[in-house]
Amino acid sequence: MFNWEDLKYFLAVAHHGSTIAAGKALGLSQSTVQRRLDELQRRLNRTLVTRQASGYRLTEFGQTMLPYAERIEAAVADFSRRAADVAQDMKGVIRVTCPEPIVARLTQSGIIERFHAAYPGLRVEFVMSDRYLDLASGEVDVAFRSGDTDDELVGRKIAESIWAVYASPDYVARHGRPERVEDLSKHLLVGLDGAFASHRAVTWLKEVAPDATMAARINSVLGIVSAVKSGVGIGPLPIALGDAEPELIRVLGPIPELTRSWRILTHPDLRRVPRIAAFFEFIAGQRDELRPILTG
Repeated sequence: MFNWEDLKYFLAVAHHGSTIAAGKALGLSQSTVQRRLDELQRRLNRTLVTRQASGYRLTEFGQTMLPYAERIEAAVADFSRRAADVAQDMKGVIRVTCPEPIVARLTQSGIIERFHAAYPGLRVEFVMSDRYLDLASGEVDVAFRSGDTDDELVGRKIAESIWAVYASPDYVARHGRPERVEDLSKHLLVGLDGAFASHRAVTWLKEVAPDATMAARINSVLGIVSAVKSGVGIGPLPIALGDAEPELIRVLGPIPELTRSWRILTHPDLRRVPRIAAFFEFIAGQRDELRPILTG
């Protein structure tokens, strides 16, 4: 069996065309390169290069084996980089995205504080946006997300996302309350818009109340909470938010068509990175405490 280390001498000669140039590239003497190349050929019992006046030329066997040697070189480089990364991977920031109301609940629960205590070299940084941030492009590392998700992502179910329809006492006093889903067409509605225009709650309202008057369209779930509390109309909300508001009344639901799973998600390339794996496993161990935070 040949010494794998000798492949780098073969590659250097193949790429630079001579043992002198290869030696300079490797920071070694020409004689060392020549000796190790000869040893590789002896072990293989085949000739990889032939010497010419202008330098070295790959033999047919050498040309055949070159791409395989290059793959090994790339794999060794990846292995070395990953080994170095792992040594540093339990330090740094984990960028987490989730709906804005959940950030406050997670923080107040003490879950994140306990994670920091368990992994003092790691720090959770929340990144919030009105749109779904892209895990594949590296905008964030981890997402708490409910509803339809990208099939490319990997994750774990941690709770249910349950929705109902809410109104303010003032709205009910002025307009009455719907007794069934079919009654929504007779009411003023508040719905999502903007980055959430394709949200399942928007689709559901169009299906069950296509002729209803939209009193407001808002680009955030917290905006829906505020609008419904103001009495401008009624609208669907996660029960984790709606039931927590003393100024809101649940008038319909839960709505089965709006129920989805809460998941913790990441990109497959990150799932086995030690700091991400540590966060996943920690969160999975907190599911009993997370359920009321996410589900209500």
